[in-house]
Amino acid sequence: MKKNPAEGRMEGRAAERAGPFSSLLMILFIFLLLPSCMEVPPPPPEIPPTVEKVPPLLPVDWAEVEGWNEPSQDFLVSFQVFRDSCRVLKGRPRWRAVCAKVAEREPESREEARRFFETHFLPHQVRNEDGSTEGLMTGYYAPDLAGRRHATSTFRYPLYRPPADLLTIDLGEFRDDLKNQHLRGRVAGKKVIPYWERADIDGPQKPLQGQELFWLEDPVELFFLHIQGSGRILLENGEKVMVGFAEQNGHPYRSIGKLLIDSGEMKREQMSMQNIRAWARRNPDKTFKLLGENPRYIFFAELPAAFQTPPGSLGIPLTPRVSLAVDRSVIPLGAPVMVSTRSPGHGKPLKKLMLAHDTGSAIKGPVRGDFFWGMGDEAGRLAGRMKEKCHFWVLLPRE
Repeated sequence: MKKNPAEGRMEGRAAERAGPFSSLLMILFIFLLLPSCMEVPPPPPEIPPTVEKVPPLLPVDWAEVEGWNEPSQDFLVSFQVFRDSCRVLKGRPRWRAVCAKVAEREPESREEARRFFETHFLPHQVRNEDGSTEGLMTGYYAPDLAGRRHATSTFRYPLYRPPADLLTIDLGEFRDDLKNQHLRGRVAGKKVIPYWERADIDGPQKPLQGQELFWLEDPVELFFLHIQGSGRILLENGEKVMVGFAEQNGHPYRSIGKLLIDSGEMKREQMSMQNIRAWARRNPDKTFKLLGENPRYIFFAELPAAFQTPPGSLGIPLTPRVSLAVDRSVIPLGAPVMVSTRSPGHGKPLKKLMLAHDTGSAIKGPVRGDFFWGMGDEAGRLAGRMKEKCHFWVLLPRE
């Protein structure tokens, strides 16, 4: 039916009146609905600034190598020790050419030996990841310890060979991302469990009885032999037998020196191997418990008679005051390393060309070294007091 014009005008006016009101209602409805149906996005996460790692070895000029041109440098000794290193290095491609040159030369002076290194090597300053060049130098040695092959009432503390029940599990055999990682343990029933800790091995149950290699008379000196990883046993018939690291029980190392400091038994500035020995003499009733706080245990092997100093990781006998332990992931074993540090005690500058002959579980990082002081008590005194700042320059073959 057709609407009359009046009705149409009335509907139009009603629509005009309702239009703004309807729009307002719609806006209000949407506004009330928004909090329940919209999620406010979280703020973007803070992105830490990117820190670029610098290459650890920076080529430099010889003039930038501290101490290189000092007349006191005995490059002749360093040349002779490097020649000894070439017994191993000559079979490695990187060193083959320079070791062939060493075999052809017999320098007659320090200056001639210095020119050899300058001719066949390029110096590289060793840097930390942040670009700094300062690091830490500690010292180590090999003790001379009286011992016996059979226990007596005096010599009653055992030095063990690797036990037959010690398992070494290469995790890389199971997963590629675990390559070069190992576990050590023992079988108990159908399970592999962690190996005995130090307190267990030295405790009354004596789980390694029958695995003794030698017997010593001082448990503290035996403990320090474990820390050094090698030493010389002096037998009653005058025989001297080198023993070296063969295995370990797989537990982490814990510093008894730090425990003495934390417990208030000793001040940080007093800490040294000598003062730990003195503390043990004053506190024999506490000594066994203290030593047992370090769960790591080292097992040894008797070395051939040709070794009268320990063999380093390179496989040749270490040379006192020339051999250096380094992080081999940065500094290749066998490389000459110019060291700038200070002597322990009096703090005089110590700058000399050493050889990277060894490694160590605590020697990690580019500018980190362990100075081999030699054999016996005097070497031990120096090693125990050495904790000095240092800088390194590694010499790499030009080829």
